[in-house]
Amino acid sequence: MEDSSDVSELRFYSELAPWWPVISPPSDYRSEAAFIGTLFRKARRPVVDILELGSGGGCNAFHLKQLYTMTLVDISPQMLEVSQRLNPDCAHGQGDMRSVRIARTFDAVFVHDAIDYMTTVDDLRAAMRTAYEHLESGGVAVFVPDETRERFEETSEHDGNDAPDGSAVRYTAWSWDPDPTDDEIVTEYVFMLRPPSGPVRVIHETHHSGLFTTDTWLRVLGEVGFEPEAVTEVTHEDRPRRTMFLGHKP
Repeated sequence: MEDSSDVSELRFYSELAPWWPVISPPSDYRSEAAFIGTLFRKARRPVVDILELGSGGGCNAFHLKQLYTMTLVDISPQMLEVSQRLNPDCAHGQGDMRSVRIARTFDAVFVHDAIDYMTTVDDLRAAMRTAYEHLESGGVAVFVPDETRERFEETSEHDGNDAPDGSAVRYTAWSWDPDPTDDEIVTEYVFMLRPPSGPVRVIHETHHSGLFTTDTWLRVLGEVGFEPEAVTEVTHEDRPRRTMFLGHKP
């Protein structure tokens, strides 16, 4: 078993990064990206240029780049390589969303579920500050955590995909809360990876994620300088709707 709270040390985003187009193909993000696009229209300025922090394999950007100019930043160089193959027309850079600084500003900043790896309020605040400092006045930051404290329930899921080259993945994910009094939950992942030839590999890894109340999200956004807003996701997918958070920069 591997247990890591440092995303830069997680095998899923390093040695297993080449598997992500099979684990989580871009087609799975189409409807979600469409809804997120509606949130950018809440900005008080026209949105053309977007900075995505924690962009991972670039699956959301694959759809959003049809309408916006995307600059993608991730802590993992291996995941950036995956994204560069999928999105060669987007600018890419390596950095930690808590501390990275780019010498320009944007109309919007987007942080998908990589925000879940902010396991303390201080980490969350630092990521929000990065977003704030990279926004033009009138711009909007969009944060998409998988869970909030109010909506969280212990869950398990299993799924998988096959690739044209014969490789295939099957996985199980089990999310639970060892200590309901703190701001952290655990997800146990088990991935079975079958290459085009050779034996199946089984990888187990434990991921730690932050879990904050809606009030905490709104409070910290306000502390950073944003005008905060909570939005309930609209989705036709068979899963619970998420609470997403907007930060409007005055």
